[in-house]
Amino acid sequence: MPGDRLGRLRTVRVRTTAGAVFVVGAALVLGAMILVATLRSTLTDNVRTAAEFRATEIAAVLESGDGTPSLAVTEADEQLIQILDDRGAVLASSVNLAGRPAVARPAAGQAVEIDTPVDEDRFLTVAAAADTPHGRRTVLVGRALADVLQSTEVLTRMLAIGIPLVLVLVGLITWSVVGRALAPVETIRREVDVISAAELHRRVPEPDSGDEITRLAHTMNRMLGRLQGAQASQRRFISDASHELRTPTASIRQHTEVAMAHPKRTTVAGLAEPVHAEALRLQRLIDDLLLLARADEAGLALRRVAVDVDDLVFAEATRLRTTTGRRIDTGTVSAARVLGDTGGLRRVLRNLADNAARHAAGVVVFSLTARDGTVTLTVDDDGQGIPPADRTRVLDRFVRLADARTTDDGGSGLGLAIVAELVAAHGGTVTITESPLGGARVAVALAGADVQV
Repeated sequence: MPGDRLGRLRTVRVRTTAGAVFVVGAALVLGAMILVATLRSTLTDNVRTAAEFRATEIAAVLESGDGTPSLAVTEADEQLIQILDDRGAVLASSVNLAGRPAVARPAAGQAVEIDTPVDEDRFLTVAAAADTPHGRRTVLVGRALADVLQSTEVLTRMLAIGIPLVLVLVGLITWSVVGRALAPVETIRREVDVISAAELHRRVPEPDSGDEITRLAHTMNRMLGRLQGAQASQRRFISDASHELRTPTASIRQHTEVAMAHPKRTTVAGLAEPVHAEALRLQRLIDDLLLLARADEAGLALRRVAVDVDDLVFAEATRLRTTTGRRIDTGTVSAARVLGDTGGLRRVLRNLADNAARHAAGVVVFSLTARDGTVTLTVDDDGQGIPPADRTRVLDRFVRLADARTTDDGGSGLGLAIVAELVAAHGGTVTITESPLGGARVAVALAGADVQV
């Protein structure tokens, strides 16, 4: 597997290098073709201009009738000159064309390329017309294209050698640059490859280049941090759940072992009552754990219907009055309706009510208001309250404050955590502040029934 990943990494390097070479090569070849064509056209135009000037000069002398134009040429000139009559017969020519027929018959002002036996070279021939007292004459002047062909050939050879060398250089530079750019990726890959579930504390190196690789490494480190946090949370959850489950099971075992050891001293009612209480406590704990597990796995499935929250509040208040000695105040509960899951909202109220009654000194106050499309439920108690530093932490699982670490009162540290999960599933929020009664105030805000949730 590591070899396969390394092979894919190298393939990226090869493909990037090949792509760069191809693009640069195509651009260089196209540019070279344009350069050669431009050079040939420019040099040919220069030759044509020189031939036209010489032909026009000779035609002007013929038209003036003041004398015979000079047709002398030197070897360095590489020129051909002929004067033709109106029938195309050669009347005069330069020495290098002596005795030869007309090399071409272009119309006046035209230029043609011809092959002549003179030095086995190629010439560009230009025609100029002259009206003389003896009739119409045509002046042909040809100039050799040897310099043009030689220059373009030299340039073509230089480009044929230079372009491959440039492409090799581009390939080497691209290979090196891409290799250095991908080196941190390979380092990250090797580090991630050796990180196991037992080593989530390790982090990949973050290069200081500030580019996409740095951001990738930073993102991976954040992901590893989340995985480490999730693993720690899972282990803590398993440990706390095991501890909480052990307490009621140990109590049940203790009572049954005492009954088995001293059957005559134990009555059925005396055994059934504590065992039943611990069994109910165990059932509540298991139900809480299953609810949190479903919330973690795929979220809580809610059946949203119109729920009169005030009815649920009054029902919980009635229950507390019959099961506790606390004074329950519902004087500030007004009518309010939300779209939510009836069972889930009842569970929220039950947990908030039990939590308030457990920590209250003597009074629990329920308040319910509906304003600007938001339904707000508050539960106040006159207990010791929750320190500001712990008001967010108590919404986590298995969290009990220092004065409530014992489980004798039936608390498992899951009540407020379940409230937070259920309220979040309804799209609401939970906040904890100080109550005017001196204890804690837990406020739940939900969208009203006339607001989409």
